[in-house]
Amino acid sequence: MPLPPLTGIAVCVFDAYGTLFDVQRIAMGARDLLGERAEALGDLWRRKQLEYTWLRSLMGRHADFWHVTGESLDYAMASLGLADPALRARLMDAHLTPPLQADARGALDGLRAAGFKLAILSNGSPTMLTSAVKQADLWSHFDAMLSVEAAGVYKPHPSVYRVATDKFACAPAQVAFVSANSWDAAGADAFGFQSIWVNRRGAPADELPARAQREVASLAELPSMVRS
Repeated sequence: MPLPPLTGIAVCVFDAYGTLFDVQRIAMGARDLLGERAEALGDLWRRKQLEYTWLRSLMGRHADFWHVTGESLDYAMASLGLADPALRARLMDAHLTPPLQADARGALDGLRAAGFKLAILSNGSPTMLTSAVKQADLWSHFDAMLSVEAAGVYKPHPSVYRVATDKFACAPAQVAFVSANSWDAAGADAFGFQSIWVNRRGAPADELPARAQREVASLAELPSMVRS
């Protein structure tokens, strides 16, 4: 039996990378130079990008996501024996304008039409988020674009999710938080958000002390998943 919609929602808050924007396709856009190594580079780059955010948070050595993105790309390229400054610059530039997920615009349109406030809460730096949202022509969809830079630490630290409740002066339970990362949805749930995991690949959930309250295969399911 399908689970009932989440209720009491005032704000729908979205993760950016992987959720609204398809970062896996960035490296694939350089297949003319990378060939069969494009997928391997993209996967390793993304994995180290996330690992470095967690490690820096634990070490108390914060740097913004643009810096971390560069460090993780350097690691991935070195691991594959790639020493090409022009390729590096091309990939970094592409990360400023990542492709929009195919199911994103329709979902945002539906939620906006239903009267929900919409926001992004992302690891991305303000400059990165501004660039991505503008190139996707989504600027008018959002009431706020929130970055972990306001907290000085990365997800899933509770202080990151608090940035959203502070911005909208609301209780955690009034926020529907949407992420394609199981661990991020779990962190949001632990903070008190009503979280939704967008599991496009049918992966198992991370084994953590909290987990998303709802699981969907596509953002297209969101307008019927939340209620005010």
